[in-house]
This record gives sequence, C-alpha cells and structure tokens, in this order.
Amino acid sequence: MLVAIVSLSACGSEAETLDRTAESEAATSAAESIEVAGPERHIFAFGDSLFAGYGVGLENSYPADLERALRERGINAQMVNAAISGETSGAGAKRLAFALDAQKTKPDLVLLELGGNDMLRGISPDETRSNFEDMLVELQGRDIPVVLMGMRSPPNYGPEFQQQFDALYPELAQKYDAALIPFWLETIYQDPALFQDDRIHPTEKGIDRLVDATVEQIEKALPPAG
Repeated sequence: MLVAIVSLSACGSEAETLDRTAESEAATSAAESIEVAGPERHIFAFGDSLFAGYGVGLENSYPADLERALRERGINAQMVNAAISGETSGAGAKRLAFALDAQKTKPDLVLLELGGNDMLRGISPDETRSNFEDMLVELQGRDIPVVLMGMRSPPNYGPEFQQQFDALYPELAQKYDAALIPFWLETIYQDPALFQDDRIHPTEKGIDRLVDATVEQIEKALPPAG
C-alpha cells in the first residue's frame, strides 16, 4: 500500500511548528460550535501527513474530525494538531520537546502517529525504535499519557523488516504503559475508494471511517478530569 512520496520532506523547524499550531487553532472553530459541558480536555496530535490533512485540508484532518466526534460525545475536547507532512520519527524526536513547550496548556493526552515515512525512506526499525523511545521518555517525564497510533509494514519490505517494524508499537506500548491502536488504518486499508489517488492518504470519507473506528479507544485513553 505504501509507496515513496518524493515531494514530501521532513521539516522540524520551530517556525513551522508554531505555524501549524496556529492553523490548528483556527481549524477548531466548527468543532467548538458543538455545545458541551465539563472541563476542557487538551489533546495534542503529533504526527506526519496522515494527521496533517494532506489532500483534504487541516479542517478535515483526522485530529479535527476526531475533535468533532469527541465533542459530539459530550467531551470538551480541544485538539492541537502539531503534525508535519513528511515527518520521520527522527525529526519528530528532535522537535517534540519544543512543540510541547510551545503549548499554553499541558496536554491531557498525546496522540503519537509516526513511522510511515521511516518505512518510505528505508530507515531501519532499530533506529525508528530508538527515536520512539526518546519521544516516549520525554512524554513519560512530563507525565503525559500517550496513544500510539500503530502502523504496519507492507510485505514487499521483506519478512525480516516487516517482523521488526510491526513489533515496534506493541512492544513500546507495553514498555512505556501507553495505550495502543495496533494499526490505526485497519478499517480502510483494503478499500482503495477510501484513499486518495496516491493510495497513501485517506479521503475525507476514509478519515470519517477511521474516526468512527477509533474514537472510543481515544476516549478511554483520556485520563480522568482533574
């Protein structure tokens, strides 16, 4: 399913991180129009183009759609989308602390969605694992719960790579006590109609399907309101 996209390049600049945060805040207006009660629950979405709304716009991205779904369940969700298209786990590990420091409010939950671009660039699973460890240690040190949005290697990468890569997410989730969605594209990856022409990025309908399939798990991962 996954193929290389040469037009996307990782970027971890501080300026782009701030720009993405500002765009994310602007894209939440529709979700915020849904009346909810209770304390605000701040969710920080950190990932690549699958979170950044590539081809559908930030307002229709998975984090934006998820925020709407959570608010429809009565949860006063406030989502910050800090995803950057082309991001690798290495670039993410380098900018995570800065991105968190830039937040006005400490997140109640982080959705960590990276790894796909590592595969596309042929980065070894060992290196990917090390980068994830750095991010999970950072989040653990800040006492922020995490949901790992797991990915799966396609078979054409070879059985050894596939086995090592696919094992990353469950092993890291167990080691760092993170919630896990083993393969968060599970419900759509066999339906080409739910992907854009590049066969990598979901359509708006595909994103709706992903949110429907995962919103309950995200809700359960939110810690009790303090």
